[in-house]
Amino acid sequence: MDQEKSFLRWGGLAGILAGIFFILTIVTLVEFGPSTTATTPTQLVMNFPNVRTGLAVGNGFYFLVSVSLVGLALGLYRALRGTSPGPAVYGTVLYVLGLGVTFIEDTTQVAFDPISNLYHAPGATAADQATLALLWQATQGMLNEFDVAATLLLSTGLIVLGVAMIRTPAFGKIFGGLSVAFGAAQILGISLFSTNSAAYAPFALLAFLIFPALFGSKLYRMSKVA
Repeated sequence: MDQEKSFLRWGGLAGILAGIFFILTIVTLVEFGPSTTATTPTQLVMNFPNVRTGLAVGNGFYFLVSVSLVGLALGLYRALRGTSPGPAVYGTVLYVLGLGVTFIEDTTQVAFDPISNLYHAPGATAADQATLALLWQATQGMLNEFDVAATLLLSTGLIVLGVAMIRTPAFGKIFGGLSVAFGAAQILGISLFSTNSAAYAPFALLAFLIFPALFGSKLYRMSKVA
């Protein structure tokens, strides 16, 4: 019983921390990261040395978000496995797979560093810089693809976990329905908007702030009565 309470408590705290780290990620990237007014790849690569540190710090917080969400996922699995083992394990695996993809994106500055260094090298010609700007755009396109893959896996995981929650009295239809709705909203959002557009921001908040804070708090409360 004590082990069960400890597992739920730490899973809940991990979810709450994920929400806090996500807020720090957004604040850091908005304040010190790449400018949203730099609309072309050339502008982005030109300005990269000025924002690299801010991007690295923001990515560091995002890494902590991903790590914390793994703890939340394991806590949810522990809470759901007794009443709905199939959906619990399947949803958790899908969700953790999605987090695995997000880990790839936690060090994007490493992908852009070599391009920026070549662009700003003393001997770089205008033709070289134009080619490097295109290479920057292609690299960003690959990262956008990872965004989509991660979102689809995370969203499907939320839907399956929601089904498991509906069958679990401690969560019930309200929390289960919310999990399903969050997952469905993510899939809708990724179908309508690019992940790096301002229009997608509300959907990102659902996945990385509202969901972990809400369900982390739920697990923590459950640990008090387990």
